[in-house]
Amino acid sequence: MNKYTKTFATLSAAALLLGAYAVAAQDPAGETGATLSADTFNIPDNIVILGRNDLKLRRPTALVNGTIVTGTDVDQRVALLLAANEAKDVPEAEIQRLRLQVLRNLIDETLQIQEATAQEMTVTAEEVSATYSRLANDRFSRSVEALDAYLRSVGSSPQSLKRQIEGELAWDRLLRRNVAPFVNVSTEEVSELYQRLQASRGTAEYRIGEIFLSANPANRTAVSENAKRIVEQLRQGASFVAYARQFSEASTASVGGDLGWIRIEQLQNPQLEEVARQLQPGQLVGPIEIPGGFSILYLIDKRQVGMADPRDAVMSLKQISLDFPQGISQEDARQRAAAFAQAIQNIHGCGQADSAAAAIGAQVVTNDQITIRSLPEALQSALLELNVGQATPPFGSLDDGVRVLMLCGRDDPAPEAGPDRETLQSAMEDDRINKRAQRYLRDLRRDAVIEYN
Repeated sequence: MNKYTKTFATLSAAALLLGAYAVAAQDPAGETGATLSADTFNIPDNIVILGRNDLKLRRPTALVNGTIVTGTDVDQRVALLLAANEAKDVPEAEIQRLRLQVLRNLIDETLQIQEATAQEMTVTAEEVSATYSRLANDRFSRSVEALDAYLRSVGSSPQSLKRQIEGELAWDRLLRRNVAPFVNVSTEEVSELYQRLQASRGTAEYRIGEIFLSANPANRTAVSENAKRIVEQLRQGASFVAYARQFSEASTASVGGDLGWIRIEQLQNPQLEEVARQLQPGQLVGPIEIPGGFSILYLIDKRQVGMADPRDAVMSLKQISLDFPQGISQEDARQRAAAFAQAIQNIHGCGQADSAAAAIGAQVVTNDQITIRSLPEALQSALLELNVGQATPPFGSLDDGVRVLMLCGRDDPAPEAGPDRETLQSAMEDDRINKRAQRYLRDLRRDAVIEYN
């Protein structure tokens, strides 16, 4: 009997005891109540309860090898996902879709936890609590108590997040013992890839996020529609990391789908390789049908192999800004912005910036340690083209005023040496572990006994 079955049995016994206590409490006189009951309803003295109608009982949504997954479990995990994405006013149809996906995730988690227990690698409550505490401090910058209160306030619970943590720890433990030791990447394979990388010095390297959904001929259409809805939510601003953690069936789900820095050939799928080459940082594409399922790709960043990335240059900048009076009209704002832009063109170098800005009522802020990469993408390309003493085109709004960034100096980054052999071997091993992990989980699903409510 597993811990969930034990809990359910305990609740059942408690319900029967409370019911017996309630019957006794209704008859303070003892014999009078018993006589009335017997005369009126012909109820025997020794009764056996054959069933119960406990309206507070959480009815199971699924039984996974005897372990209960309740509707409450699903609701709390959905609430956790919506809170992570700061989603509001979500249509009911979308909520129902999330419930189905979350139920599948909870079933997988249950199978992973059960397998770890069967393999005598049970994740202890102390380990879960320690990870939960680190998560509260490192990711949420809260105390454990504050995180508990936050989760309850959004309709979830500490138990829901701890259940997810337990599943991830169990799966990681299983992969480390049953999969990773049997994955072998030879020195020759690593050397061959290393030589190809050295020969391709200057070519592109990509940091890609992936969400993988497995599919077979029987459920292909349903999985495809589900993947399209995920893409739609991501395009509307949902967190890729949160969706990857919740929905992706790849082993990278626990790190938000991040594949790390790879060469495009390491995707090992011509279709994915071709699509990824066309992406720019921040772009999303998918779903893409590949053998075994569907992939959604997100290009986090891109750089040149073995070459310095210009966006890592450390710059000295002066921001010259002009605020607009509250309530200014669009026309007046345009005129002031045009006059500001003309005045900026007459500034020849950062040495004149402070005096020229004071003459037009503008403010100056200096930053001598800022990288191009840390600025919004819309400004990065403009800054890369500047020489010292030049300024970006004006930008701003009615609320923020108008401003420019003037380049006062730039220290270019040192050339990158590229990944070493150890890094390449680790990446190749991770890819093979990922593929075997998918097969491992498919086997667990195939052998499971699952009953739905």
